[in-house]
Amino acid sequence: MLQGVRPRPSTAAPRRSVTVAMCLCVTLVVGMVSAVNLAIPDLSAGPLHPSAEAVVWVVDGYVVVFACLLVPAGALADRRGRKGVLLCGMAVFVVGSAVCAAAPHVGVLVAGRMLSGVGAAAVLPNTLALLVDGLADGPRRRAIAVWAAMTGLAAVLGNVGGGAAIQYGSWRALFVCVVPIAVGAWLLVAAVAPVPARHPGPAAPLAAALFTGGFLALLNGIVRGPQAGWLSPWVLGSLALAGLLLTGWVRRELRAPEPLLDPRVLARPAVRAGAVGMAVLFVGMFGLFYLNGQYLQYAKGYGPLGAGVRLLPMAAALLAGPRCGLLLERRCGRRGAVAAGMLVLAGGLATVSAADAGTPYALYALGAGLTALGCGTATPLLSHAMMAALPPERAGVGSGLQSLTRELGSALGIAVTGTLTTAVFTAHLPAPLAGPGGPTTVAAAQAAIGGRGAEGAAGAALRAAVVDAFTGGLHVAMLALAVGVGGAALAVFRWMPRS
Repeated sequence: MLQGVRPRPSTAAPRRSVTVAMCLCVTLVVGMVSAVNLAIPDLSAGPLHPSAEAVVWVVDGYVVVFACLLVPAGALADRRGRKGVLLCGMAVFVVGSAVCAAAPHVGVLVAGRMLSGVGAAAVLPNTLALLVDGLADGPRRRAIAVWAAMTGLAAVLGNVGGGAAIQYGSWRALFVCVVPIAVGAWLLVAAVAPVPARHPGPAAPLAAALFTGGFLALLNGIVRGPQAGWLSPWVLGSLALAGLLLTGWVRRELRAPEPLLDPRVLARPAVRAGAVGMAVLFVGMFGLFYLNGQYLQYAKGYGPLGAGVRLLPMAAALLAGPRCGLLLERRCGRRGAVAAGMLVLAGGLATVSAADAGTPYALYALGAGLTALGCGTATPLLSHAMMAALPPERAGVGSGLQSLTRELGSALGIAVTGTLTTAVFTAHLPAPLAGPGGPTTVAAAQAAIGGRGAEGAAGAALRAAVVDAFTGGLHVAMLALAVGVGGAALAVFRWMPRS
């Protein structure tokens, strides 16, 4: 097709079909960030026997690759064509899901998740670009609103869909169910999506490799810390490698005539506030997502589907958040509204941190709902502040930075939460299970109790102690995130412009 020629979707592809196709793709790639969290108990109790560290990588391997390749994938799509890159991304996502479904051991499962993350990175930025292609200002705003709502709801809806697949199958059923849905989405995109003009721009494969490698090394150091020791050569080497690679990325971008993501934009206080604020919000939000399914299944005894359904109040809170943010902005300005949203999120995490096996579900749901409400309140305001602080010709940089900070915050939240929970859990296991080489997950501890032949009152007491050790880890992790979000709110308030 000739460059610059763009067929109108009103004739060849009805706008509603394009919207359905893009929203389906968004739901798949974003929903798989959270859906796997509900599979953790079933996966941990299965024949693969993953350690706590491996479980974190099963969840986080997808998220970190997804995050780090978002901006490079968007740049590649500008050069090679957005529809083609999106279709390639969906194909890679399908292959990665199939690898996960058939994984014979946990290393292959992690590799499949990372491969799916590569595909997801090629999908997400192009869904919005194709959705708004050729639209006038009014319909364009409405389309963006629909897309933004789906990115928020997909995380919660992924819990319900994932819970249903696991409830009536196993953790493998989750990936098996994703494959035909993703193939259907691929066919729909191929049939209805427009073909926009290409826009030459920087591809920067070296910058992408440095950034991705640096962040993978950083997370590896964080996740390995509790088991290997924070001063072990492996952990210190990972953190040092992360510093070297990320420093190399910054130097490369500062010297590039056309940087992929210019670090100098963070010198603007509003941009810095938006980036840090969104990263911190998603650290808290996805830290909670990592533990939600485990708490509701291990401590409260719900099945995967029951746990997923009981997370639906978070969806309602996410939808109510932007409206609350607008009302707060009128009363106390943007700075006050953002700070209020972040403090509400911190309060929600603090409420969840008090949960144990005897906590009523209503109280836990209140904490989870407040966390989602705070995220939904502050995120749009931070986004608007960031975009308003940049000139129109740098809007692409602002959009890429938003997506990057959100997904990196998600990856960091999962890693920190998993690390803290595991450290406290292993330290508080009952004496018969504690010690070097002991279990690092609830499922492994329960299997060890069964293997020791502990039955009756003694076995029940040991199982209750294991759950208490897990909720102790949840308490420390959620409280640490609450304090971190509250402290970050002060910095964001200081950087945020008054209007």
